[in-house]
Amino acid sequence: MSLSDGELKRYSRQVVLREVGREGQERLQRARVLVVGAGGLGSPAAYYLAAAGIGTLGIVDSDRVDLSNLQRQILHRTDDVGRPKVESAASALRALNPLIEIKTYPMELNPHNAAETIQGYDVVIDAVDNFPARFLLNDACVLSGIPLVEGGVLRWEGHIMTVLPRQGPCYRCLFPAPPPPGSVPGAGEVGVMGAIPGVLGVLQALEAIKLILQAGEGLAGRLLLFDGLTTTFREVVIERDPACPVCGSSPRITSLGAGYPGEGWD
Repeated sequence: MSLSDGELKRYSRQVVLREVGREGQERLQRARVLVVGAGGLGSPAAYYLAAAGIGTLGIVDSDRVDLSNLQRQILHRTDDVGRPKVESAASALRALNPLIEIKTYPMELNPHNAAETIQGYDVVIDAVDNFPARFLLNDACVLSGIPLVEGGVLRWEGHIMTVLPRQGPCYRCLFPAPPPPGSVPGAGEVGVMGAIPGVLGVLQALEAIKLILQAGEGLAGRLLLFDGLTTTFREVVIERDPACPVCGSSPRITSLGAGYPGEGWD
């Protein structure tokens, strides 16, 4: 798949990078990235992935645009209120870059559809806002061998880490199980500054791009924490846990079917 003159001009500022070049841009053009969640994190992540020329971009979300979303979910506009988020997101992304393919999944991931949905993608972006979905995505990607870029935000803070199955630690190596329901407040209760998911979502897009290009050093084995009030980053090194329930020496989670823990799922 060769680049047209128009594509070379569109992506010229990154094609001139030594780590990209024409070959790297063609690699991005062939790549498939799935963004799960078209909200605060998914909006900037998807926007920059589309701008970079990711050939196929999948968007998963079951919600509709709400007025309260617009403070941080930059894929959506006031006129989109009430519209399914995947439709609003697809419109914005196609307007930005009509040369890429946008695939929409207007649904909620669950243990019955997660493995099938992520199949065929090179990288998955975790942009969800609840713990059951976060742990499900981790498990699905580890079991399928698909790299996952995980992120989360609350108040003025956020975090990001990259999971490379069979090469480094996964999210459960850090947190073996979800917290009890109701023990951790959500953004609807304690709030989130809109620019915080902007910072973390852009970093998620950057991690995915580097994975596809095989460039630089990613966040596998490192949890990056961001404090927006002090504008500081700090890093926590994560080791693979031999007792991890999904990627450890004797995993108890071996499929998303019968026997899956079902944490938080009805």
